[in-house]
Amino acid sequence: MLFRKLFLRLCLALEASQGYGDAKAFTRNLLDNPRYPYKRYFDLAMILLVLLSVALLVYSVDNKEAPWMLWLEDFAVTVFVIEYIARLWIVGDMHHTIIEHMRQTEFLHLPFRLRTAMLEVLRVKWAYVISPLAIIDLLAILPSYRPMRLLRVFLLFRLFKLFRYSRSVHGMTGVLSERRFEFYTLAFFMIFVVIAAASSIYVFEGAMPGSTINSFFDALYWAMVTLSTVGYGDITPHTPEGRVVTLALIVSGIGVLAFSTSIVVAAFQDKLSELREHRVISELERGPLFTVICGFGEVGQVVASKLAESRQRFMIIDLQEDRVRLATKRGYLAVRGDAADNELLETIGLRERVHTLVCATSNDVKNVFITVSSRRMHEGLRIIACAGTREMARKLILAGANHVTSPSQIVGQIAAEFIGRPVAFEAINNILRGERDVLLEALRVDSDTPVCGQTVAEIDFPRRKLLLFGIITTREWSVGDVTNLYPLEDEFCFFFKPPPEFHIEPGDVLIIFGYELSLVHFRRELGAGLFRTGLR
Repeated sequence: MLFRKLFLRLCLALEASQGYGDAKAFTRNLLDNPRYPYKRYFDLAMILLVLLSVALLVYSVDNKEAPWMLWLEDFAVTVFVIEYIARLWIVGDMHHTIIEHMRQTEFLHLPFRLRTAMLEVLRVKWAYVISPLAIIDLLAILPSYRPMRLLRVFLLFRLFKLFRYSRSVHGMTGVLSERRFEFYTLAFFMIFVVIAAASSIYVFEGAMPGSTINSFFDALYWAMVTLSTVGYGDITPHTPEGRVVTLALIVSGIGVLAFSTSIVVAAFQDKLSELREHRVISELERGPLFTVICGFGEVGQVVASKLAESRQRFMIIDLQEDRVRLATKRGYLAVRGDAADNELLETIGLRERVHTLVCATSNDVKNVFITVSSRRMHEGLRIIACAGTREMARKLILAGANHVTSPSQIVGQIAAEFIGRPVAFEAINNILRGERDVLLEALRVDSDTPVCGQTVAEIDFPRRKLLLFGIITTREWSVGDVTNLYPLEDEFCFFFKPPPEFHIEPGDVLIIFGYELSLVHFRRELGAGLFRTGLR
């Protein structure tokens, strides 16, 4: 009774301990969370340790073990033991299970039995202990018991630990494990054929003078070699009956190889998109924050090309396989899936690694679903969405989009502008499309920039062969006080063709037309405080 009370107090203390929870969360992330930033360093260190320990085993076959080799072996075993205990520790929460069991019994007015709760905990732990990877971990530790030299052969099982630390290898085994039924059927067929062939050849060849099959094990060896179509030639049949058995076994071997190949090809064909997704996510995890483009239609392709030109990191999500193949062919990172799927958004790390999401699908309803799902997962995410109508644009804003564009309205405005001023429109359109030597750039002014505090007239843009198109500023202006002032979102204002007396202040963004040579010279002349924002 006293032990049970003390044990329950310990469980309650662990439940309330912030340090214990943080330590367990850190261990779980380090061992099992592929998106944890330090996990790849841990995996790399474990891979090197496994390979080094196996290399020492191979070296010690023909060489005497040096003291430092024994020390390194003891160090490796210690690390493997700690890892095994840590993995066993993070499987389930013993204190949480016991507390939950106690609360359930109190709610139902039943007597609390510690034994029942402990059995539930042990079942969870035992399920992990008998799992294949846990057995491999245990076999990798056993060779440390040196009095039993036979156990040293289990050291080779450490190579199988690499399945834990390589996501691609782990994904490959996962693909094959989903075809367990087919492989079990194939294995049963192989066992039947091998035993039948071995028994037949042993009956026909075992008692013959000069036969190379002297035992049933030799018959099994011959059957396996022949079934695999390897045919070493060290054991050959001498009787007509034995040769007939060999012919039948060769045909069966061809069928087994064809069957096994079809299983593997079908398994990887079904999981090809998932393997591609793992590769894309692994590559994105190595760098800074990135942009997600949902939909690789006409709008998505334009956005992707512009981001690629400015060398920004992004990935594409689309449901159509042909569009994913097109994006991959162009060198973009793309996965096939539904961008409104919360599981997929979690997998790509929307909460931690994405700063902007572009909803560019051709379905307005789908864009709304994507916006709602993304905003619910990441409140600070910047969402840019496309809308077909003004009504849908309002719905997207209500759903959580920061910016909404309507391609149809933009096309209409461009058409009207072209009808009214075709020459000016054609010039600007060529500049924006990069078909002329003149570029449009956005340059932000910092506090240490030489032009900071100067007027537009003092900078003298015409002498520099530049044209100041406008200035984006956050200063407080009243639209009625000045002309050519257009309010933007997030408290920004666009000042079109500012007057000569306009003063440049820190944070202002200069929108400038000019030849590439003039723009490069302008940036070099005015120092590092003036830099491009990535707009063209």
